Amino acid sequence: MQGGGEKEKRSSEIDGPLTIPIPFRDKQREIHAKFQPCPQIIRCNLPDLIKTSAAAAIAGLPEFDVKAFTKSILFGLDSVAWRSLSRWLKGADGSTPFEGAHGKSAWKFVLENPDICNMFNEAMAEDSRVISSVLVIKCKDIFQGLTSLVDVGGGIGVMARAVAEAFPHIKCSVLDLPHVVAACEGSDNLEFVAGDMFQAIPYADALLLKWVLHDWSDEDCLKILRRCREAIVSKEKGGKVIIIDIVLDPNGGTHESVELQLFFDLQLMVNVNGKQRTESEWKKLFTESGFTSCTITPVLGFRSVIEVVP
Repeated sequence: MQGGGEKEKRSSEIDGPLTIPIPFRDKQREIHAKFQPCPQIIRCNLPDLIKTSAAAAIAGLPEFDVKAFTKSILFGLDSVAWRSLSRWLKGADGSTPFEGAHGKSAWKFVLENPDICNMFNEAMAEDSRVISSVLVIKCKDIFQGLTSLVDVGGGIGVMARAVAEAFPHIKCSVLDLPHVVAACEGSDNLEFVAGDMFQAIPYADALLLKWVLHDWSDEDCLKILRRCREAIVSKEKGGKVIIIDIVLDPNGGTHESVELQLFFDLQLMVNVNGKQRTESEWKKLFTESGFTSCTITPVLGFRSVIEVVP
């Protein structure tokens, strides 16, 4: 979790009848601009939003179980954290409203509560089952020519396992924290690696990051992306980073998809000091971390596939 600098950057992204300190006001205007095309996001009905999310994600696909995923969304609406938002904006302690309310980061809170930790791991697994079923069919060209791939922060390996099964010639690895991968079993072309993406990432043709970077501040994203840049082969040899995340565009897409993107943006700000990013914000991160170009394909409902090359 980051300290005061990132807090000041994100704090002013809420527009309302608060007395916001002067350093926060530029970001206040920025978030106001994001929300202006969709002001009713604040008044959206949560059950409808969840149904819209699930329906958009799995349209035209077999039925998927998303109970844990839904619970994870509800956890993010922790009323104590949200009620702390006003105090946080005015300079209360804590890098996030969640930390200000609970006295610890959301990450630490989850790790200290096994039931919640298991729920989150299963939520990400459920989401990965949906995404992987689309990715290996509609986006199979992104895996062309690859012989190795590391799923960074890949949890219990649902995404990597789907890739390994669909493309047996690709040697897949999953990098995640030791407690996440301790009980995971690999296969002939799938292995699990205990580690920390901030420290080192195994070398490969390509890296996959599904819904990872939005959890982190710009500063932390740069650290992760620079590790990614060190870990992949050259552009000439097909090196790339495949990112599955939201590309925020308040003036584009359907009303429902924009509403959902903005909803998750608020969730991240309140709970983990993360954010959803616009195309220009993504490109700035890529340039500053040593990459030369990216291709964005909006193919996963409210999320996109971003291919980044060195």
